[in-house]
Amino acid sequence: MLIDGVRRFNRTVTQRIGALNDAYLSRARPLGQARLLWEIGPDGCEVRALRKRLELDSGYLSRLLRSLETDGLVKVETDEGDGRVRTAHLTAPGRAERSVLDQGSDELASSLLAPLTDRQRERLVTAMAQVERLLSSSQVEIGATDPRTAEARHCLGAYFAELAERFDAGFDPLAGISAHDAELTPPAGVLLVATLHDEPIGCGALKLHAGDDIAEIKRMWISRDARGLGLGRRLLTELETHAAHHGARTFRLETNRSLGEAIALYRSCGYREVDPFNDEPYAHHWFEKTL
Repeated sequence: MLIDGVRRFNRTVTQRIGALNDAYLSRARPLGQARLLWEIGPDGCEVRALRKRLELDSGYLSRLLRSLETDGLVKVETDEGDGRVRTAHLTAPGRAERSVLDQGSDELASSLLAPLTDRQRERLVTAMAQVERLLSSSQVEIGATDPRTAEARHCLGAYFAELAERFDAGFDPLAGISAHDAELTPPAGVLLVATLHDEPIGCGALKLHAGDDIAEIKRMWISRDARGLGLGRRLLTELETHAAHHGARTFRLETNRSLGEAIALYRSCGYREVDPFNDEPYAHHWFEKTL
């Protein structure tokens, strides 16, 4: 039933937006080429970034770029300092074609809304925004990551910066209870990093203790751009699963009073507030959950 609903939605959308036509928006090019022109943008874009963003096979992306180069719309240049880095730029005709496609996209959007009442338009746009969020959420991947990688460093650095901004007295990671790289590396612990289109957007960590069944949840952070996707709950569930796999039966965490959304998440996920179980200087609330 759910699968049928998704397939029906896909059929309706692809037909309504013209994705089935060889000449998208009445231009002499298919949708794939039109989208690539849009993503390259007026400032150009690295080819590897295009591949990640559009989740395209390298061979297919190369064929699309060659087609656009043949039409004189795009020029791909190799970086002089690093031959592995290639950047696509729009030519003057490419910028003109992108402008025409941009206008055509506005007209297509208007044609979708025009037959509807004001109330129906609001409902459609609201539903589209919800679908966009849910589709983005379905593309997020979560995996165990070495805390020394660039992706992990990005997440932890952003986490520390946000705490320094939001805590009343700032934040110094060296002043709190430790969660060093070695403590977040198996078998001592684990760091999970969430990515969207290969870009890190969230993290969460566990400290495991040999000989007991308690796991500490640390370093929970979601990028501001990715909030509202249900990623915090998903990360927390993944951490609990990892901890249970290693024999943990009790999960503990502490948090600061300024992180109201985190406190609400923990309570909604079955964590109960308990008396302090450590001397974390930045904590105002201590939580525990037992399987």
